Amino acid sequence: MGACPQPAARERRPVCKPGSAGGGGAGGGAWRRSPASGPAEPGVAVAAAAGEAAAAAASDGDMAIISEDDFRHTSNSAYRTASSSLRADQEALLEKLLDRPPPSLQRPEDRYNGTYIIFFSLGIGGLLPWNFFVTAQEYWIFKLSNCSSPAAGEEPKDSDILNYFESYLAVASTVPSVLCLALNFLLVNRVPIRVRVLASLTVMLAIFIAMTVLVKVDTSSWTRSFFTITIICMAILSGTSTIFNSSVFGMTGSFPMRNSQALISGGAMGGTLSAVASLVDLAVASDVTDSTLAFFLTADIFLALCIGLYLLLPRLDYARYYMKPVWPTVFSGEEQLPQDSPSPTSVAPGSSDPQTPPLGPILKKTTGLGFCIIYLFFITSLIFPAICTNIESLSKGSGSPWSTKFFVPLTTFLLYNFADLCGRQVTAWIQVPGPRSKALPGLALLRTCFVPLFVFCNYQPRGHLHTVLFQSDVYPVLFTSLLGLSNGYLSTLALIYGPKIVPRELAEATGVVMTFYMGLGLVLGSACSALLVHLI
Repeated sequence: MGACPQPAARERRPVCKPGSAGGGGAGGGAWRRSPASGPAEPGVAVAAAAGEAAAAAASDGDMAIISEDDFRHTSNSAYRTASSSLRADQEALLEKLLDRPPPSLQRPEDRYNGTYIIFFSLGIGGLLPWNFFVTAQEYWIFKLSNCSSPAAGEEPKDSDILNYFESYLAVASTVPSVLCLALNFLLVNRVPIRVRVLASLTVMLAIFIAMTVLVKVDTSSWTRSFFTITIICMAILSGTSTIFNSSVFGMTGSFPMRNSQALISGGAMGGTLSAVASLVDLAVASDVTDSTLAFFLTADIFLALCIGLYLLLPRLDYARYYMKPVWPTVFSGEEQLPQDSPSPTSVAPGSSDPQTPPLGPILKKTTGLGFCIIYLFFITSLIFPAICTNIESLSKGSGSPWSTKFFVPLTTFLLYNFADLCGRQVTAWIQVPGPRSKALPGLALLRTCFVPLFVFCNYQPRGHLHTVLFQSDVYPVLFTSLLGLSNGYLSTLALIYGPKIVPRELAEATGVVMTFYMGLGLVLGSACSALLVHLI
């Protein structure tokens, strides 16, 4: 068994380790021995820039493992392949490779949790405007009813618009979202993430400024035109919001998992804030246009703040460390990029366009997690909000504000969003089960039990199933809390694991795919919820 040649430029040889396929690191390249011929050949994910120096080996034919995750201390700290004892030699080798001083190899600290806070705020900004747009139900009824009451016995003008507005809004938000997810996947290596994020935020801000101006405009004489403008704005807002959220989530794939968790928790906080705002509006607002104006102005300010925060992100040492371009990666031992290739793009065998991320390897790696995400959001959207919002208080006849005016906003929207936020935040400290554990899909399937639990609460009206098993208002409160908590915890785990089980070069594209899984689950659940409502 021959030894690999000694590098001429350095007397010190890298520490060697017996043949290993490497661990589960996101970008961890490893070396494995060919059973036929004996010499080493590149493994599944080999960083091309490190390939030249990785040829150095010690006696007895042991091969050096030079993992990008190890010498860069990247996001996959839980899945590193090399032991800490190898780090000094690896850093010395990398210093020669990159011609950088040793301090640049040390990971900066996230001072004052600045990066975490920015991602949390971006999570809020990505969903808060959309939540305000959707939850302004009283405003849309006011604007689309011509601001006047019809004569007795007459149908309101444009009543079809008013009656089916939520259906139109659902179509206008779902279809562009799916299309933009596919578009964003194709743009991952073609359009810089900075351009995608800033462009989407700018368009979202422009849409909300236009809608804010229209709040105080009398549209009673052109209701149908206002409806058309609203649907177009919703479609654009949904598409750009999808590009923004999937792009930023893909970017966090190169960061430690706590930053992905911050972004996802921020989205839940956006839902919680919109639910609180709706309750305040319900309790104290006297003019629907005044409260809606306050909502939309808040969204405008927060979107402008998100633009500033994203521009600030690369100025933080910690964020800049993880936002560095990654090295080219080869997914086959037979095809390898040239050592001097300037492109940071990942390529795969059979890929005719090197600028398009290889979808096959991503789907293969994330199949299990993808199933968990789809099923988790399928069950959630099957129940919330279609079933939850029709569960009435058993003491509704008393006429108290709790049982009539505030029961659904409190027990459905606020309670669910707060529980979802708590579940997502817990993942910052507890990450069990792991990405390969069979317990994760098992827990996802276990949530199927929520369907009969909610169905046999006091859902009204009931056409077929007349039995109400849970004769207390405590039960829907308990079930909604568990639904939100389990959705937040399990879905966040599955989402943040995805970009960590693929090479680092595919982290952003994998983030987009994980977002697609989530959207698919929401679409399937929403479609089946209509069938479930008819069965009840």
